Amino acid sequence: MLGAAMVFSLSSNAQEKPIPLYPNGVPNSKKAPATYVEKREGYSISQVTDPTITPYFPEKGKANGTAVIVFPGGGYINLTITYEGEDIAREFNKIGVTAFVVKYRLPSDEIMVDKTIGPLQDAQRSIQIVRERAAEWGIKPDKIGIIGFSAGGHLASTLATHFKKEVIPNKKNISLRPDFAMLIYPVITFGPFAHAGSRKNLIGDNPSQELIDLYSNEKQIDVDTPPCFLVHAENDDAVPVQNSLLFYDGLIQNKVKAEMHLFQEGGHGFGMTNPKNKGKWFEWGVNWMQENGF
Repeated sequence: MLGAAMVFSLSSNAQEKPIPLYPNGVPNSKKAPATYVEKREGYSISQVTDPTITPYFPEKGKANGTAVIVFPGGGYINLTITYEGEDIAREFNKIGVTAFVVKYRLPSDEIMVDKTIGPLQDAQRSIQIVRERAAEWGIKPDKIGIIGFSAGGHLASTLATHFKKEVIPNKKNISLRPDFAMLIYPVITFGPFAHAGSRKNLIGDNPSQELIDLYSNEKQIDVDTPPCFLVHAENDDAVPVQNSLLFYDGLIQNKVKAEMHLFQEGGHGFGMTNPKNKGKWFEWGVNWMQENGF
């Protein structure tokens, strides 16, 4: 018990200090132009060149060993770092879950050799770091989940379905598979119901059908895809509800455990609280986590 106490004492001191994903150099990168400088304006961050993961630890003695890695949305052009990142992490802390907010690179030909894999590299590296340091942080390595919002939901669903296709060095053969995924009004498909901006920013103006299918994550589900929890509003006019419907259908076809909640109204980007409904999706998500032993 003393060792655990020391872990959490150290963790408390390190709370909310960003950790570089690549201390020895960012892979798949080109020298950024002088005009490409990270910006934080209000609730969003853009032009990320040095991706980080920021830990948020529960109060001492409250941690239950579960961890969640948070991927904010922003159409693959910026990151809604507050109400789809920091606020979510603090809410998880309240229930004893250690949370990590990822400031991932946005796909860009200006700073990347291959922009289509840049965000996924950062996502895979984030789960690799959390598993590598699980003991240090008091985390159970088989209870590491992810949550993503909008385009961050696309990145999370990509991590959940592409974990067998490693795009980062992994000499220790650490599992890059999340143990569970929570997808909130997620971009999923790059087909007819795609969010045009996210699709263009990640795979370009004239992608091949092969690339469209590769990142249409409803087509990448198999029996090893982790259990998933989905939330969407039926009147979402930015990311059509069919994104979640297609993914949920794929999960059921592959007999993957899944739960989905659809709001009649709520639009897009409501974060923690849907202003059109008194239902609290976060509470439903916690119940789902408990039901599945996470």
